[in-house]
Amino acid sequence: MMTRVGSENRLKIFTWHIHGSYLYYLSQGNYDIYIPVNDERTPGYYGRGRTFPFGSNVIEIPADMVKSYDFDVIMYQSVKNYLVDQYEILTPTQRRLPRVYLEHNTPLKSPFGTRHTVNDRRICLVHVTHYNKLMWDNNRTPVTVIEHGVTDSDIPYTGELDKGVTIINHLPQRGRALGWDVFQHVARQVPVDLAGMGNEAVGGGEVLHPQLPAFRGRYRYFFHPVRHTSLGLAVCEAMMQGLPVIGLATTELVTVIENGVNGFVHTDLDFLIDKMKLLMNDPELAAQMGKAARETALRRFNIDRFTADWENLFNAVCANVPGQPFNIDTCNANVSGKEKIM
Repeated sequence: MMTRVGSENRLKIFTWHIHGSYLYYLSQGNYDIYIPVNDERTPGYYGRGRTFPFGSNVIEIPADMVKSYDFDVIMYQSVKNYLVDQYEILTPTQRRLPRVYLEHNTPLKSPFGTRHTVNDRRICLVHVTHYNKLMWDNNRTPVTVIEHGVTDSDIPYTGELDKGVTIINHLPQRGRALGWDVFQHVARQVPVDLAGMGNEAVGGGEVLHPQLPAFRGRYRYFFHPVRHTSLGLAVCEAMMQGLPVIGLATTELVTVIENGVNGFVHTDLDFLIDKMKLLMNDPELAAQMGKAARETALRRFNIDRFTADWENLFNAVCANVPGQPFNIDTCNANVSGKEKIM
């Protein structure tokens, strides 16, 4: 006998706790999310944790009891979820439920020649940026894009500190892809602070998510030194609060930042450093560009659009005939926004 908990008229999504910020924003939608937890709190099995103010629709399940629950959709968020975890904690029946693979990352081994782990027409592969979809070899898997959405902050941007801030977890360990060398080069020439988990040894520490707006809003601009990754949620959050963004003209950021309007992007670090100095010396210009950044975020990263896209997608995969390749017409009719399943 399967166990059903929560509201009977809401979809029941099972996934793992992989990316806390994303899970928090995903949980703003009209569905229930079930996550496994174990005593060791191993990766993916942290449970709700204490960092994010999750609502009652994020429900912990002991990992050894997952097989007794009834779900509507299984959502993978990592290679380990797909290749290992599902076989350890899900029943064969659960593994035949409607399935979604949420890909957070860009390809690492080759920016354009990496084949995705999933190669299954019965699974929907969701990328978080159009750049990611473009660069991955998605095999024969039906694929779509749901761009980020973030909640609004009630703490306004002040920009009182005439310096920038970078917020990236474990930046030294993540190296060149995330721009550790770029950050060091820039920080030797202009004042820019680093925050994020795992940066304590280089002078920057973790700021818990609920405290981020008060911490971040005092900085003049947000610096994003990343060479190759998905569009960081930290960028979207900073823009939503009204910080102008300065970063490398790479990956998805070039579709978000317009030079001289809501920030600056370039591949020339000297150009970016000059623009940092410009904003440090002109707080009124920074505030003006920050206002434009916020307008961009409200339009593009609206949390209601984000959760509606996810709810529509979950409904679309549930409408598909179980165990059969996706009916593309049915999926496209139910997915909102300009990007449709291909």
